[in-house]
Amino acid sequence: MSDYEPLIIAYTCYWCSYTAADLAGTSRIQYPPNVRIIRVQCSGMVHPNLVIDALTKGADGVLMCGCHPGDCHYREGNLRAQARADALDLMLEDFDLEPERFRLSWVAASEGPQFAQVVKDMVEELREIGPSIYK
Repeated sequence: MSDYEPLIIAYTCYWCSYTAADLAGTSRIQYPPNVRIIRVQCSGMVHPNLVIDALTKGADGVLMCGCHPGDCHYREGNLRAQARADALDLMLEDFDLEPERFRLSWVAASEGPQFAQVVKDMVEELREIGPSIYK
């Protein structure tokens, strides 16, 4: 499996995490090209069905990034994201998927290096566990 490269779908909030990903790029911070970024208005609007669909249709992992708690532009959107992430932990088990295939991370707009590190860490973890059973 040395040639295996995981595919990660990243749902990033418009106000913080997407801006952090953009900052990483404009700062020329290197991170693996394994991530496909989908910008959403708020991490709280990422329904668990979107995550499960991605994981059962070929993605090896899903990363959901939002504003730090207390800094959400929609007041409590990231709290909703946290509640949905908790539900997803249970759903992953139902779909016979490892919990490492989903990650929720808080990344502020000024944290480009942190966004890059989160992606690097997730890629390394997914390389270790191998391809999804749904590939």
